[in-house]
Order: sequence, then C-alpha cells, then structure tokens
Amino acid sequence: MEKEVKDFDILQEFGSNVFNDYTMRQRLPKDAYKKLKKTIEEGKELDPDIANVVAHEMKEWAVEKGATHYTHWFQPMTGTTAEKHDAFINPTPDGKVILEFSGKELIKGEPDASSFPSGGLRATFEARGYTAWDATSPAFVKKSENGCTLCIPTAFCSYTGEALDKKTPLLRSMEAVDKQALRIIRLFGNKTAKKVTTSVGPEQEYFIIDKEKYLKRKDLIYTGRTLFGGMPPKGQELDDHYFGVIKERIASFMKELNEELWKLGISAKTQHNEVAPAQHELAPIYASNNVATDHNQLVMEMMKKVADRHGLTCLLHEKPFDGINGSGKHNNWSMVTDDGQNLLEPGKTPHDNVQFLLILTAILRAVDLHADLLRLSAASAGNDHRLGANEAPPAIISVYLGEQLEDVLEQLADKGEATHSIQGEKLESGVNTLPDFQKDATDRNRTSPFAFTGNKFEFRMLGSTASIANPNIILNTIVADVFKEFADELEKADNFDMAVHDLIKKYVTKHKRVVFNGNGYSDAWVAEAERRGLPNLRTTVDAIPALVTDKAIKMFEEHGVLSKAELESRAEIKYEEYSKVINIEALTTINMAKKQIIPAVMKYEADLACGANQIKEAGVEPSVQLSQIKDIDEQLVLLKKAVAELEKINSEASLMDSDIPAQARFYCDKVIPAMNAVRKPADILEFLVDKKAWPFPSYGDLLFEV
Repeated sequence: MEKEVKDFDILQEFGSNVFNDYTMRQRLPKDAYKKLKKTIEEGKELDPDIANVVAHEMKEWAVEKGATHYTHWFQPMTGTTAEKHDAFINPTPDGKVILEFSGKELIKGEPDASSFPSGGLRATFEARGYTAWDATSPAFVKKSENGCTLCIPTAFCSYTGEALDKKTPLLRSMEAVDKQALRIIRLFGNKTAKKVTTSVGPEQEYFIIDKEKYLKRKDLIYTGRTLFGGMPPKGQELDDHYFGVIKERIASFMKELNEELWKLGISAKTQHNEVAPAQHELAPIYASNNVATDHNQLVMEMMKKVADRHGLTCLLHEKPFDGINGSGKHNNWSMVTDDGQNLLEPGKTPHDNVQFLLILTAILRAVDLHADLLRLSAASAGNDHRLGANEAPPAIISVYLGEQLEDVLEQLADKGEATHSIQGEKLESGVNTLPDFQKDATDRNRTSPFAFTGNKFEFRMLGSTASIANPNIILNTIVADVFKEFADELEKADNFDMAVHDLIKKYVTKHKRVVFNGNGYSDAWVAEAERRGLPNLRTTVDAIPALVTDKAIKMFEEHGVLSKAELESRAEIKYEEYSKVINIEALTTINMAKKQIIPAVMKYEADLACGANQIKEAGVEPSVQLSQIKDIDEQLVLLKKAVAELEKINSEASLMDSDIPAQARFYCDKVIPAMNAVRKPADILEFLVDKKAWPFPSYGDLLFEV
C-alpha cells in the first residue's frame, strides 16, 4: 500500500520545535513571562524562582515533543557545536523515576572543558568548565530517528572565567556596539530607542554530491576537499548551472531541508544553483546577530543530516574541487534600533542625512584602521584557496560604496559639504508589454570584500565552513570603538553641528583610500592597493598576528570583549588549527598516493606491458602501447619522488611543535607546495590510465552524476 504523504503546513509548523516567544506566552504564567521578557530585553540575571517556572514549562513542552534528554548546546572554539545529553529522569524511593528539570539545571551546566581547544587558558588536567543559558536565543528540540533532545543555547567558559567559546565574546561585542551606538543616536535627538541590535543574514554556499561516490574518496572523508582530480571536459564555463533548473533529487533534498529549518524557526528564504556544477546556496531572512549565528550553525548541521537521508553528501569546505568555484558565506550586517530605525538606511537624499554620514564615516574608519583584523576573521586553511582567486574577494580589504555614496563623500572631502545625491534613472525595457522601472542609484560589486548594498554592509570574505561569530565579534567591536571615539568628541563640542561637519570631513578625507568601486580581481588593483598602503595578507599565517597586536589588545580590552589572555589563546588556536589541517591533508595525500594511486597505476602499466607483449608475439609492433607505457612511467617516477619528498618535509614539520607560529609558517611555505608537487603527476596519470583502473571517482563523476 502506497504511503500517504502529508502536506507540510508552513504556517502551522514554522517554529514548532522552538520554545520561542509565542510558545512562552502561551505556556508561562503571565507574571513569569513578563519577568523573563524583561530579563532578556534588559540583559539582567534571571530570578531563580522564575527560572524554576521556566524550566518546568520548557521540560513539559519538550517531553510533549518526545524529548527524553536535555543538553546545553554550545559553540567551543572548534568552530562547531557541542552537546552533553542528560536525561530528565530522577529516581524515586519506590524504584520508579519522575521527570524533572530545575531552574538551576536550565541556567548552568558543567561539561568537561579539558579536551576543547583553549590555547593555553586551561591545562589538559584541569577539566572543569561551565555553560550558562543564553536567554536571548530560544531553546529548541532536535528530533531524529534515534530520539529527541531539548537544546538550550549556552555560553561556555573556563573555571577561571575566560571565554572558551564563540558566543560569549559575540554577546560582549553586541553589548559594546549597542552602548556606543546609543550614544551616537542620542546626540541626534533619538530619546526613545533603548537598544541597538546588530542584525545579520548569512548566505550559505555548499556542494551536494552522491554519497556512494563520496565514500570512495578518502580525501573528501578526511579533509572535506579533493586532494587529487583532473578537470572534466566540462566545468562551469558555460554558466548553465548558475540559477539553472534544480535537479529533482536536489529539489527533494531542498524541500526537506527547508521544512526542517522552518520547524526550528529558521527563516530559510532563498535557494538556487550556484556557479559551479553541484553547488547551491541558501539564504535566510535577517535575525539578530546572536540568533543568526546560532541558526547558521544549525543550517550547516541540518544540511549534512538531510543530505544523508537522501543518499547525498553535503560538502561545506571552501574549495572541495580545484579549478572551479569554491564556497563562501556572505555576512550581511546592519544595525537596527528597537524603535524601528535602520542606522544604515541612507534615505533618498543621503547628502542630507547627517546621522547616516557620520555612521558611514565611522565604519570606513573602523575598516581602514582594522583591515588586518577583518582579514583575520575570514582566515582559515580552506579559505586561503578562495581569497584572491576570481571567485571570491581579494585578500585586500576595501569598501565598495557605489556611485551615489562615493560622490557624496567626494563632495565632502573636496568642498567641505555635500549638496546633492545622484539619483537613479528610469530604466526603459524597450518592450511595450514590460513596465519601465526606476533604477537604483548605484550598482552592486561582487568583487568587493566589504560592500554597501542599499541599507547594509555585505562582508563577502567568509569561508563556507566558518562560524559567523568571529567576523561579527570583530566587526561589532571595531565599529563600537570608533563610535566611542566620535561620541567622546561630539559630546563635549560647543557647536554640535559644526563639530559633526568637521569630524565627517576629517575622517572621510583620511580614510577614503579604503574605498574602491572597481574590479577587485584585477592585477591593477593589487598594485593600486599597495600604492594606497592597504595591507595584503595573502594567507592565514600572514593574518593571525593581527589578533595580538598592542592596538588590538587595547581595543578589545577597553570594550570588555576579549582579554589579552583570551586573544593570545585564540591566536595559538588559529596557528594550531592551521597546522593540524595541513598535516591531515599531507598525510591523506601520502596515504592515497601510496595505497591507491601508485598500486593502481603499476597494475595498469603491467597490464599494458602484457598486452604489448601479446601484440608483439602476433607480429605487430606495439608502438602505441609502448608510448603509453613510457608516458605513464615518466609520471609514475615523478609521483614516487614527490611522495618521498612530501613525507620528508611533513616529518620535519611535525618536529617543530615547540614553536607554533614557526610550524604554521613551515606548513604554509613548505608542506603545501610539496603536496601540490604530488598532485601534479597524479592528475596527469588520471588521464593516462583507463577509467576502470583508476581507484576512485573522478571530478566528472562527483560533479555531474548526482
């Protein structure tokens, strides 16, 4: 009998697995609900009595959903999420159990902190760590065939109080920008707003391939990217995949993914095919910085789970395939007041919008002063493959403003005042049945790392695997720092209007070097950026030192976002992570070359030789076969030599762990080129060896057979 498929009721199901405001309002006593809301809005500690009421109702709701366990869901510095599950059960004297969940259990947990990266903040034998409920991000249930768990978003800190996670400094940075932004808007007469929130909409790119083929690729399993593989006859050059018709198997995956995300209250909005074959994108509607970060972690997790159910595998690595576009994550960032004002909305005549111009000037100054930190925030071994290639922004930080805002700033810098704003013209389609419409006053620029796109900034450098916490921690903090600088100066001004005018002119003139509206992919821009004095930090290893400069330490400590010790720990973790990733890739390269490629090629070469002998015995000169054997053997010799050299160099790298920065530099400068030297003859051999004899699926198999 055919199973009946029930239609998904999005209005009924959206947020159904979230203990959100709607659910709390329905289930909590009115007094408890009001006090909890006040706690969330004002950022105060939750009253223990209220916590018990909330915990009880949260448990009852979760149990009704099928939950047997709860977990403090946190985000350690691995960039992933972590969970320790505890059952709701408590034994009774008569040998039975009852289901209980207290306010204390809701508010605080104690996972083992010893095995998470701490960068020296905790010794391995010092195990105690704490998780603390983040009431600003709602609890949710995660369901699977194996059970249901109540997940409580939490911060994670050490026994001595240092942040061991990404949520804690993100919340601190949000408080910092809120505090300083309120000072700015108060100067312009806004007395009603009580809070300024940074909002984010992260676009997520990813690849989907067949799971059966994925399981035959050790490089994808161990590293997330292919370490070998020649380009198929067709790649992305026809641009036919971009926004193309979505394949039925992928559409089925996307449908279930949307439904799972919607049940978690994640407003998945846009889906489409991306540039590369087998590449796709999902974009949500904006959420507050903190919630958007939690949601993006869930999006990545759910993509992998749902893909697996469909016999597919989701690849989130920035560069799974050499020679075609990699995947990024665009971080759309804005600031919104609780009385409904978007602080990055320029209006129809931005030259008259002095508050906007001051905020824009502050952001330009922040980006120019701290370009190294922004570059660092997008740095990873995987993302190094993208940045600087013609598929992602260059490693040089610049700001795209568009013709309208650039013209306004030029007026301010050259004349001291702006008197007009370029307006969009009417676009005539030339077809009578199509309507004419008003063009925007400015275009978009996909080559810019930090682009103004109407009423927000789009930070386009992030890698697809990255948590969006790091870039937003840095972006919030550097903007808060300049807001403070501006507010300190303007609050003591005798003539506010003149002081604002002079401050905008001064810093627009000083920092307009970071504004660039042209082609970020061109070699000319690299030379021009150098002339302007803009940093070009090409690799992760080049970027990491930015985290522990005196300038960075002073700023982060002044705003209470990260201490010197916390910054130093994060730098150490970044170095260690980079070295470990490259070491795993090197070992996988060696393993695949020695255990799969070389034996397969030798066997094929021997088969060719046998065939050549048989042909010769038949009285025919096997010239083609001998030529093929010669070509194969030449590359096989080169491959064997390159593998031996990689083994030697990688062994040297492993002995350098007493100097972590030097070790990371060695992996960057020596090990990666040695890996590339192994890949070159191997990829040539792939085209010389019979497809049936090659030991794993090719690029063509992975990208086009989904």
